[in-house]
Amino acid sequence: MATLEATMTGTLAQVIQRELGQNVYLCYQCAKCSSGCPLSEHMDMLPNQVMRALQLGDDNVLESKTIWLCASCQTCTTRCPQGLDIAGIMDVLRIEAKRRGTRPAVPEVDKFSTIFLRDVGFLGRLYEVGLMAGMNLATGQPLKDMDMGLEMLKRRKLRLFPSFVRPPKKVKRLESTEGKVAYFPGCSLHSSATEYDQTARLAAKEVGLELVEPPGWICCGSTPAHATDHLLATVMPMRTLAVVEQMGLDTLTAPCSACFSRMKVATYTMAHDEDMARQVTEKIGYAYQGTVTVQHLLDTLIERAGLDRIEERVTNPLKGLKVACYYGCLVTRPPKMTQAEHPEYPMKMDYLMRALGAEPVDWSYKTDCCGASLGITQTPLALEMTRKILQNARDCGADVIATVCPLCHVNLDARQDHMHLDFRLPVLYATQLMTLAFGLGAEASALHKNMIDPRPLLSEKGVLS
Repeated sequence: MATLEATMTGTLAQVIQRELGQNVYLCYQCAKCSSGCPLSEHMDMLPNQVMRALQLGDDNVLESKTIWLCASCQTCTTRCPQGLDIAGIMDVLRIEAKRRGTRPAVPEVDKFSTIFLRDVGFLGRLYEVGLMAGMNLATGQPLKDMDMGLEMLKRRKLRLFPSFVRPPKKVKRLESTEGKVAYFPGCSLHSSATEYDQTARLAAKEVGLELVEPPGWICCGSTPAHATDHLLATVMPMRTLAVVEQMGLDTLTAPCSACFSRMKVATYTMAHDEDMARQVTEKIGYAYQGTVTVQHLLDTLIERAGLDRIEERVTNPLKGLKVACYYGCLVTRPPKMTQAEHPEYPMKMDYLMRALGAEPVDWSYKTDCCGASLGITQTPLALEMTRKILQNARDCGADVIATVCPLCHVNLDARQDHMHLDFRLPVLYATQLMTLAFGLGAEASALHKNMIDPRPLLSEKGVLS
């Protein structure tokens, strides 16, 4: 029998083992990855077929659409009985395809990553208007999503001019850190998701938490970084985590699920990959000590403030409001990184809604991917994925959907009228519902920013007077 080393020599399997530490020969074709993949029907090779091709040394896998359509939702990685990081393997295959000069089978996805990283590399943070305009020009669709963009501009959800930032060379240590949590808003909350930023800060303050925004924070890199360069994907979030550690804060909270995921993966990588940690240290000029705990804002509110304190603050209970709590794919997945107790059917947001007086509904799509990473490049696929989520929430009796991710919110709310549904379902941030329940009113809750106006329904339910 051939040895593993001999079998892997000169193959993509060897590249994956070297770059990711993953042994593709552990796959025994149970096909759980394919059965759970929300995009499998649109792929030319199912995920399990990709794994088999790698075992057989078939380099043609680099020409497949599958590796470019992968939405990085982590469902396959979470469910693999062998513990294989299949989503990570898809990233390695993209990177290797580019290295070998293989033309991307879905060129729009590659163009998106290139434009995204170019802009972030120059500006420090994502300029959403520039990204959308750049993609439209690069793909020959100058008017794509123009109606949505104009409506967002009308609601002041887009910044016309970019910001230019760099991490500070010297970081001032805070004199007191009691009750303070580092707050990484992420690029969207300074632009298309300002209502989330506003209500996150208000809700935290109401329950006794002080959110401290690190000076000079930069973009986490999101999907374009981890699908392009593993070192870059670790360096970008670590630059901000290094600032937070030097400030003396022990917790960083991220309201964006993509930012949360990238921060969690970066800290895990620094703790478990000595060579990568060494390279990152050289790049950022700081030896990270690992003293910062990364949390999603949802976890911070529940664990640091507590449901009892939240419930005590309620003066305007959301009585009679049926809420479908949509977590999306990255708040809990993969549990190896997130430490989520129930990655497939989480309940923390449901408990939060109960504390606010609302009635959370049981439904089937609370952790299904909305296709956020494909929203600009493969819009019809993202609309198809999001339509299923909205329809299931409606069928299960929800009056509104609550979410905790700005990228999910764009698909569910801003793109909802593009789906030609026979209903309109308001989609609010969980923090908007918190500020409403705390009696802060419609303006403080920034309800005028939502593309699907929730005010008529909330007035009908007695939540708004």
